[in-house]
Amino acid sequence: MTSANTRPTTIEAEGTEPYTVPLAPGVSAYIQPDGGWCLNNAGFVTDGERTLLVDTAATERRAKLLREAVVASGAPLPTTVVNTHHHGDHTYGNCVFTPRATVVGHADCRRETLAAGLQLHLAWPEVDYGHIEVTPPTLTYTDELTVHIGDTEVRLLHPGPAHTVGDTIVHLPGRGVVFTGDLIFNGGTPFIMMGSLSGSLSALATLRALDASVVVPGHGRVTDPSVYDTVERYLRYVEDLARTSHAAGRTPLEAARDADLGEFAALRESERLVANLHRAYAELDGLPLGAPLDLLTVLGDMMTMNGGRPIACHA
Repeated sequence: MTSANTRPTTIEAEGTEPYTVPLAPGVSAYIQPDGGWCLNNAGFVTDGERTLLVDTAATERRAKLLREAVVASGAPLPTTVVNTHHHGDHTYGNCVFTPRATVVGHADCRRETLAAGLQLHLAWPEVDYGHIEVTPPTLTYTDELTVHIGDTEVRLLHPGPAHTVGDTIVHLPGRGVVFTGDLIFNGGTPFIMMGSLSGSLSALATLRALDASVVVPGHGRVTDPSVYDTVERYLRYVEDLARTSHAAGRTPLEAARDADLGEFAALRESERLVANLHRAYAELDGLPLGAPLDLLTVLGDMMTMNGGRPIACHA
């Protein structure tokens, strides 16, 4: 499973072009630098006869590049696509792989994909997405589902509300690899606006228990379990900031504007702090995990934190 477009896991690819990383026999990650807004990762598992794809991409063009990378590796076109959650950067490209492929995801991922519709078009109407048809999972599960690709066991695990309400962890226990979806950002700010702070901390415990040595985050370079510590420190920082600011009667925006990010200032998309505080406040107010927030307010606060500029989509 190698090609001229592969990179070793220990070397950062130069430039901004997507690249594949062989991780284990029949297992590859597909990385889209630099992992900012709408530049997600994907991956694929193959036995030479069947291929399972983990997530797609935000535009038709990017999804077709992903398809070309799968074929260039020597793998057949996917017959299964697993969505780690419903966000458009991970699901818009589903339509490029269907009807040949069956789309699999958590039951809430299907529900949220249908409810969100052309979600990225609404957020970033100026982007050329190409021809996109909303294509939700047609095979769903609630707690755990196992798929076998040859002798590779692919476990799909739902950690509960975390990044979203319908997240899926894709664990390959025999290969020591885990695809985390957006439960993990490597080099980017975690984002829990549509999920849960406490649930995200719980999801980290689930990921650690899997004991996978290779971690493919939803955004950013392939890494190792040390990334869990960085994400947990950030979430604990949000938790502490939310608790003190909420008790003082400060709004999430006020708290975010005055916050000292410290070590987390180096993470991309720091404007997500205010969205994460909105979610933390909702939990402090006793709302159910994953309860919908006022998106116009949250997105407006993020734009304020971004210097009054609209958040840039990099797709």
